[in-house]
Amino acid sequence: MWYLLVALLFAVLTSVGILKGWRWLQILAKPAVMVVLFMYLWTSTGLSGAALWFGLGALCSLVGDILLLSVERFFVFGLAAFLVGHIFYIIGFNTPPSSLSLWGLILAVLVGLSGARMVRRLLDGITKKGEPRMRLPVALYGVVLSLMLLSAMLKLTDPTWDAGASALVGLGAFLFAVSDVILAWNRFVNPIKNGRMINIAIYHIGQILLIAGVVMQFT
Repeated sequence: MWYLLVALLFAVLTSVGILKGWRWLQILAKPAVMVVLFMYLWTSTGLSGAALWFGLGALCSLVGDILLLSVERFFVFGLAAFLVGHIFYIIGFNTPPSSLSLWGLILAVLVGLSGARMVRRLLDGITKKGEPRMRLPVALYGVVLSLMLLSAMLKLTDPTWDAGASALVGLGAFLFAVSDVILAWNRFVNPIKNGRMINIAIYHIGQILLIAGVVMQFT
């Protein structure tokens, strides 16, 4: 449990660093969140079985965090790191895959339609900003992000998952997805007041909940 408290402390320090404009604190605290969460996952599960994929996803998120500390210069590389991280999370959630159900089909439709609508809005913003090279990466990222969210939400009705664990990963994945949407919206559509702080705060809470749920399930 103390791992989660330390991760939350670093998340708060990151927000303080953004609010105060203290870049040195952001550089120290932001990557530390995922370092602590990875250590929590490693020491709790041994990264055995499906937990390995979540560990790899957490490491990719750490790389993405570091790259996005310089948003403009390394944005595409940060996007790629998180894309791979989402793929690892998808594999983890589907090891083994959830069985098909009416609930699953409804979720797939809802997530698919919402994801498609959001991606379309972002692509319009990219076009208006004159960044056509970003259309394909953003569209691809949107598809993978939607699949990650759907994979996590399907755990809610998976009988092989603990109810508390599935609730944590479902909410965590949802917040992770919301944070990505805020980041993209802030960059490609319209700047959001305090958008960066909101984005990172929601992202950190999402990751903390997601990893906590995975640890609960696999220990």
